[in-house]
Amino acid sequence: MRRIAGIVLAVLLIGGVVAAVVAGRDNGDKGTATKTVRGVIGSEKADFFADPDVVKALAAKGFTVKTETSGSWAMEGLDLKGYDFAFPSSQAPADALAAKYKVRQPLPRPFYSPLVVVAHRSAAQVLADNGLATLDKGRDRGTLKMGAYLDAAKGDRTWQQLKGADKHGELTGTLYIATTDPETSNSGALYLAAASYVANGGRVAASSADVARTAPLMRKLISVQGAQQSSSDAPFRDFISGAGNPLVLVYESQVASLLLEKQPVGDLVVLYPDTTANSDHTVVPLTPEGRALGELLSSDPTLRKLAVRHGFRPQGDTAEFVAATAAHSSYLNQTLTGVRQAPVPTSTVLHDMARRARG
Repeated sequence: MRRIAGIVLAVLLIGGVVAAVVAGRDNGDKGTATKTVRGVIGSEKADFFADPDVVKALAAKGFTVKTETSGSWAMEGLDLKGYDFAFPSSQAPADALAAKYKVRQPLPRPFYSPLVVVAHRSAAQVLADNGLATLDKGRDRGTLKMGAYLDAAKGDRTWQQLKGADKHGELTGTLYIATTDPETSNSGALYLAAASYVANGGRVAASSADVARTAPLMRKLISVQGAQQSSSDAPFRDFISGAGNPLVLVYESQVASLLLEKQPVGDLVVLYPDTTANSDHTVVPLTPEGRALGELLSSDPTLRKLAVRHGFRPQGDTAEFVAATAAHSSYLNQTLTGVRQAPVPTSTVLHDMARRARG
């Protein structure tokens, strides 16, 4: 009898488990189940999406995100059929993609980052001694005077022509800022947007005639560099390792992320151009799931904090970035004091500018 009772009890237990699972399905209880969304992103966001804490936070909201990287401007030439979203590094390529795929506005813009120039201490000091930059006393940051720098570029000035450069053997050849390819990469294109705005007397290029007016100078800024990368990641890593050009254009987020990770930065000095362009990381939703993800990245408190941890500035609230980077204010201009934002031309004009700059 005891054996029969045990068998009956086991059957009842198994039946109860099955009933609970079935009931859970009927009630829509999916546990940790997530929907998978696929996207193409700028490489500067690869670490963010690969962060285990980001993966966990997205899963908690029902998302598994699979990404591939591409230059922001190169996304326009990709076949995005089967993808849920594209995530270029600024609004201009995002607007171009939105027009191509007939995506409704507004587009989610979860976070942004201004463009900055990283310099070794020796290069920053020589620029300051020659009126091309100012350095904040007691800090590892300063301001690049864009007007003075563009005048130097127009005159083909070399490091050897700058006083004090002879004390530093690594400062030789033509003075220039290393950038990415403006035809395929967002940071390179935004560099031209800011430079042309200054060269054009504080007016944004709006026509072919405007582009033609500054084209010779833009061509000098690009041609002197030789081969260019399609992503800002490699030039920044080369700079940190001590290789490459003494002046490199990067996103502030790359610097902030390194500082927040407590990684060594050597003799790094961060120069904020007095006129720069912000990289507004903009989601182009290609499906309803893609839009839901973009809105989640913009609004979810946990994901916003994680974006700051990766150096990005969340849209709409400076306080989050300021609080998180307080220990690194020596390097970071947290409130962007004294930095003017250059308007960015339309994607058509910017494409034209990049083509002419590349010759």
